[in-house]
Amino acid sequence: QVQLVESGGGFVPAGGSLRLSCVASGTIFPGAFMGWYRLTPGKQRDLVDQRDMVAQITYGGNTLYGDSAKGRFAISRGNSKNEIYLQMNSLKPEDTAVYFCNLYQRGIDSWGQGTQVTVSS
Repeated sequence: QVQLVESGGGFVPAGGSLRLSCVASGTIFPGAFMGWYRLTPGKQRDLVDQRDMVAQITYGGNTLYGDSAKGRFAISRGNSKNEIYLQMNSLKPEDTAVYFCNLYQRGIDSWGQGTQVTVSS
């Protein structure tokens, strides 16, 4: 079982920036997707779907963004395929959510514990 640990959330004024990090323990296999999802207040994690996807990066380095993230957020990978980052710029109050790191490989979803991002108006 892969463990995911997020960091980097916090409180930021509108227009500010944050960088989230996620480190995965264990082996990342070819074909895996890693990425970030966010849940707005009141939404349960077991109800997450692709509409909550913020950004994904494939094992090969291809990226995919949710509509809300395009042009403002950037997903990247560290030197190891076990580390991903989410640079969030021009943050808006509606970006306030718990951000979860996700790994999907071999038919299995793994999730981190989440990190809170709060953007004040």
